[in-house]
Amino acid sequence: MISRIDLRGAALPEGTALRALLPRADFDVSAALEKVRPLCEDVRHRGDAALIELAQRFDGVRLERVRVPDEALDQALAALDPEVRAALEESIRRARLVHREQRRDPHRVQVVPGGSVTEKWVPVERVGLYAPGGRSVYPSSVIMNAVPAQEAGVASIALASPPQAEFGGLPHPTILAACALLDVREVYAVGGAQAVAMFAYGTRSCAPANMVTGPGNIWVAAAKRYFTGRIGIDTEAGPTEIAILADDGADAEHVAADLISQAEHDPLAAAVLVTDSARLADAVEKELATQVAASRHVEDRIAPALAGRQSALVLVDGVEEGLRVVDAYGAEHLEIQTRDAAALAERVRNAGAIFVGPYAPVSLGDYCAGSNHVLPTGGCACHSSGLSVQSFLRGIHIVDYTRDALADVAHHVVTLAEAEDLPAHGAAIKARFGWKVPETTT
Repeated sequence: MISRIDLRGAALPEGTALRALLPRADFDVSAALEKVRPLCEDVRHRGDAALIELAQRFDGVRLERVRVPDEALDQALAALDPEVRAALEESIRRARLVHREQRRDPHRVQVVPGGSVTEKWVPVERVGLYAPGGRSVYPSSVIMNAVPAQEAGVASIALASPPQAEFGGLPHPTILAACALLDVREVYAVGGAQAVAMFAYGTRSCAPANMVTGPGNIWVAAAKRYFTGRIGIDTEAGPTEIAILADDGADAEHVAADLISQAEHDPLAAAVLVTDSARLADAVEKELATQVAASRHVEDRIAPALAGRQSALVLVDGVEEGLRVVDAYGAEHLEIQTRDAAALAERVRNAGAIFVGPYAPVSLGDYCAGSNHVLPTGGCACHSSGLSVQSFLRGIHIVDYTRDALADVAHHVVTLAEAEDLPAHGAAIKARFGWKVPETTT
């Protein structure tokens, strides 16, 4: 059901050599890029007509228009199961608590008397959010995208989610209800790469956006890569991942359940246990067999995910070696189920989000921890962060110098300009002082 990788008995290699020993899904965005290119350019040239045609081709629905009417949002919210509504509202409340604290105030530094640099934070003007709608419905992704954008102060927020034949060509009603709860009223029944193209180029129905965020399949990831430089993106999200660092004190039932919880997303989902306990690995393997047999989505998702090359039980000599392994892996979600979990969590350098101890499973973070679940995958946690308020803000420096403050440093500026063979840079300084650089005032 799941393979083993035994790294015991020898010194672990460094850097990329260690990463090469660890499991990872095949996810070739470059190959998908050539397939999405014509779709994106079709949207560029034909706008809404292309979106309608592509919805019929890929989603099996014939749309009259791509914009979801307001009344559909209100109807979806009115028909929402009260328990689901209460859960969504609590998820929104907790996410707002966390993300509101991420706001950044302007910061002014007095460099010298009369010379200051202030950094102010300005939200992007318009963002396009994407909520997947393939194998599962993800109203939680609506929350995880919309809340940080709103808390950042983004003025214009639109959301796209694939049209569903089952619901008359509208996105899933729970997606629409979540939008209504968040007061996101601009919603489009558009999925895949064409949704990213709609936000990048704009159409008659949808104004272009400055940025697109949200998880999606390989076609969404490829479209994000295609438009990088034209629009901002969060990340090229790949298949979801969980890594668990555990010692012999961990509960095998919990560990197995958490591995399965990610495996049920997608047949390419990665489930990795890193442990120094062969006994725990054996127990987890037995638990997997028992729990998988009692699960839904076994044949199409869970079984292929656990059996795939991206999943494994990794044996190491000790917890210290395990820490090196999970740092090299750079998981989207990292659980630490060891005796000293909190202390180890402080030492982790590469992870999208860290879940500490037996009562902080990834499922909590997916919905109601208050943290964000739009996280870097494929090892990108070594250089990228999850979605936050900061993702939607731009830092702008405001430089304010008086004549005396400029005079004090003018000779240094001219010297550096001449060292770089950029004399016009120096001339711009000299012009302010009658073409003669004054002596320093200090």
